[in-house]
Amino acid sequence: MPYMDYVSGCPVDERVIEAMLPYFKHPGNPSSIHSVGLEARNAMEEARGKVASLINADSSEIVFTSGATESNNLAIIGYATRNKSKGKHIIVSAIEHISVINCAKFLQKNGFEVDYAPVDSYGKVKLDELENLVREDTILVSIQHANPEIGTIQDIEKIRDAIKDVTLHVDATASLGKIEVNVEKLGADMLTISSNDIYGPRGVGALYIRKGVRVNPVILGGGQERGLRGGTENVAAIVGFGRAAEITMEEWKSEAERLKKMRDRLIEGLLKIEDTFLNGHPTERLPNNASVRFSYIEGESIILSLDMEGIQASTGSACTSKTLQPSHVLMAIGLKHEEAHGSVVFSLGRWNKEEDVDYVLEKLPPIIERLRMMSPLYLKKKKGGG
Repeated sequence: MPYMDYVSGCPVDERVIEAMLPYFKHPGNPSSIHSVGLEARNAMEEARGKVASLINADSSEIVFTSGATESNNLAIIGYATRNKSKGKHIIVSAIEHISVINCAKFLQKNGFEVDYAPVDSYGKVKLDELENLVREDTILVSIQHANPEIGTIQDIEKIRDAIKDVTLHVDATASLGKIEVNVEKLGADMLTISSNDIYGPRGVGALYIRKGVRVNPVILGGGQERGLRGGTENVAAIVGFGRAAEITMEEWKSEAERLKKMRDRLIEGLLKIEDTFLNGHPTERLPNNASVRFSYIEGESIILSLDMEGIQASTGSACTSKTLQPSHVLMAIGLKHEEAHGSVVFSLGRWNKEEDVDYVLEKLPPIIERLRMMSPLYLKKKKGGG
């Protein structure tokens, strides 16, 4: 049955599991100075090098964390608190992941000023308005590389130029493994990535911190990860992250082309359904993302109906699915509440096949028709009432 919710979670690649297996039972602590501890440290440092190579960084610039959320916290709160003597103003885009938004809100409660850079109807940051938001006391700008909910890819290089010398943090969680992520080309000073989004284990991620950039730790401990992230490192998960990075480096280009063809065919088929619209940019979007909205019905009803047919999709970010509020991303691009509530995200991945697209396009139209026949708004429209 088609699993099309890779944006919420990816299966772990069998090749990654194979690499991890020896370290589930390995007793070594990377901080120990004896030979068994050294074995663990060597395995961890080898993985660090693989993760660094994937984004064209130096291994000394990689700090392992528990995932993208922690990396975003370390980047935003860690940088702001370390550099508040230079200024207390930061900028984030209006469609950032909720972990970035909540970091910004935390800083606002603690004496910082935050501006939210607006986006256009496709979800692209408005460069002129972003440039106007930059002040003398602006110390940090945080903009995601691509939005996981609507698929839109940002022009990070142009954003880098627009903000001039202000420190730039880029959340590349959604883009890693789908498009090129090169810290030198992007001009990122800090960059967030996650293991599970490239078919590695959950519970491990990393923050790239360019040499010379200073941040405060947000988790205090025994000085692990250059003193920036306390706590004994999860060696097995880090080894898995390294192996996932290695595989991604070898396969992402061909995989992106394969997924793009399926994505385009899926979008084309979905838009044939009456009163269905594409969310996000039509071309500058992640190769695996098909985000659409269906008028007159709610996305949750569609998701549950699809699941009964063995199809898994989502209504947006799994990290915000527990709230009944409409997606802040969809509201930021100008949708009305009722439009935002009718959105569904199909995200493709490594194990999807063409038959999965066929199956969705077979099962979805009757689901939409059935749900709309229960909608007073749709029935009013059918009767000519608007």
